[in-house]
Amino acid sequence: MVSPFVVHVPDERLAAIMAKVDAYDWSQLPDAGGWNSGVGIADLKRLVAYWRDSYDWRAVERRLNDLPNFTTDIEGERIHFVHVKGDGTKPPVLLLHGWPGSFLEFEQLLEPLAADGHDVVVPSLPGFAFSKPITGVIGPRRAAELMLGLMVRLFGETRYVVQGGDWGAHIASWMACTQPDALLGFHINMVSIFAEDAVPTTPDEAEHFSRRDEIFDWETGYNHEQETRPQTLGVAMADSPVGAAAWILEKFGAWADLPPAADGGPDIWSKFSEEELLTNIMLYVAPSAVVTATWIYHGKRLEGSDRFPAGTRIRAPMGVAAFPDPVFIPTPRSFVEKTYDVVHWTDMASGGHFAAWEQPELMLADLRAFIAKVMGDGA
Repeated sequence: MVSPFVVHVPDERLAAIMAKVDAYDWSQLPDAGGWNSGVGIADLKRLVAYWRDSYDWRAVERRLNDLPNFTTDIEGERIHFVHVKGDGTKPPVLLLHGWPGSFLEFEQLLEPLAADGHDVVVPSLPGFAFSKPITGVIGPRRAAELMLGLMVRLFGETRYVVQGGDWGAHIASWMACTQPDALLGFHINMVSIFAEDAVPTTPDEAEHFSRRDEIFDWETGYNHEQETRPQTLGVAMADSPVGAAAWILEKFGAWADLPPAADGGPDIWSKFSEEELLTNIMLYVAPSAVVTATWIYHGKRLEGSDRFPAGTRIRAPMGVAAFPDPVFIPTPRSFVEKTYDVVHWTDMASGGHFAAWEQPELMLADLRAFIAKVMGDGA
């Protein structure tokens, strides 16, 4: 059964959050200098000041409730999703976010895709936002099964297109691996799961992985913590809205395609407003999803779903929008083709990890081009 859903956080929950925001003791937080050692304290203070003095969650709720929100249970897991209906002349489109994003990353794509004729479905991943509570740790392969189930619930055997970044890309790739015939194709902006026996065979491929490893050495401590000890981290984040905000804000500063500020750190305000960033953060903090949203990392470790079995060849048509993500740098096409059937590839001039949010027009144009290609290939 699919039920309409109304976003509403109880007054008591909002009061508890704001009491902790107001009580945060900045005198205990020395500043190591800019963004060199993690989140920039000046930028965090700016965000928290807006949170304390100007942010209106009730106004945000009214805007969120203008969207067609629903929930349904898939194999015992509660899934929240937005479903904007087209006229049915084009195949459904499933849009999948990652961490620390949310379903709102795709907000600017909803109406244009629906106007094209697509039904557009944007879930909150299991454990994220309003897709909670969940029964336990869910990794990306299990999440793929749930997304496949959601689309059958909504559209029966109708084939569809999936777009995703970050965990959305992982999940889309596992959907294409396990049930390729359910998909017309999948379009992703981060390619990081490959067959276990795929190895670099060109100097360009070898250089890519060497550079990637250097970046990851500095940038993926969060991943190891959330993979191995999410519960311990969760104790702190569940108790500190400011701490949760810092944990998430740092990733927007490090992963988005941003110009440098005067102090050498990222100019995060050139791309994002306080309102946008706080609403995304509140989708973790307000529904008490900040802990369970990290479990997907642990699930990946338990599933071993960071790679496909040796010899895997994904036959569902794949499109790649290679945005210049500063951390998860685009994998060379030649290496991607060792595992995937790449039918569409675009090297993007700008836009980082949160591609649909940072560059919605570029994402929309590329997704439209990919859909036209797979629909024209006999679908």
